[in-house]
Amino acid sequence: MTTLLEIRNLHVSYGNVEALHGIDLAVEAGEIVTILGANGAGKSTALHAVSGLLRPTGGEILFDGQPLHRLPAHRILRAGISQSPEGRRVFGTLTVRENINLGAYTVRDQALAAKNRKWIYELFPRLEERQHQLAGTLSGGEQQMLAIGRALMSRPRVLLLDEPSLGLAPLLVQAIFQTIREINAAGVTVLLVEQNARAALRLAHRGYVLELGHITVSGPADELLADPQVRDAYLGGA
Repeated sequence: MTTLLEIRNLHVSYGNVEALHGIDLAVEAGEIVTILGANGAGKSTALHAVSGLLRPTGGEILFDGQPLHRLPAHRILRAGISQSPEGRRVFGTLTVRENINLGAYTVRDQALAAKNRKWIYELFPRLEERQHQLAGTLSGGEQQMLAIGRALMSRPRVLLLDEPSLGLAPLLVQAIFQTIREINAAGVTVLLVEQNARAALRLAHRGYVLELGHITVSGPADELLADPQVRDAYLGGA
């Protein structure tokens, strides 16, 4: 397998406070990799550094062997990395279709944009049904579908997902995670930040556990599910 995304000795600070203390992480092409950890561990910080929303204070981020860490966010998106943010961040006063189209602002080819939109509606039929509805009137689950759909409009090679299950009922979480599996099967590599550790490890190929800005455990997802340390800390000891 080819390493598509690589983080080497990454340091990220907010002012004088360092949030990531030199983490290393790799994502192979075609994988789903999850980052687990408690609130404040640095999970979202890691994603924001990859997507260009935060500038690292040290280390490297490589995409297909090319350095990303000095590029602005819009160049990273053009390179093939797209993010669905924590909290969904849909534009409530725009329609579902308008929100989706915003995700295509780097796509010059209108036929390609139409093809991508068709694919998103196949993944999330509810969005097609509600395409003329204002995004602010959607349920939480539908807004999460919309946030993921918008991120897919640029047909990224890597999709960054930040807490997709947050605030959703268990059945909806199951549906969203099944769709993430389908997105991955369509050739999109996924880096997932998720507090629902059990669901994330059942979905992912590999995982990393982040604690206070350090990676403490990493390995295949099934090994992490069986690891007593991970089980006690993140899986309720079950």
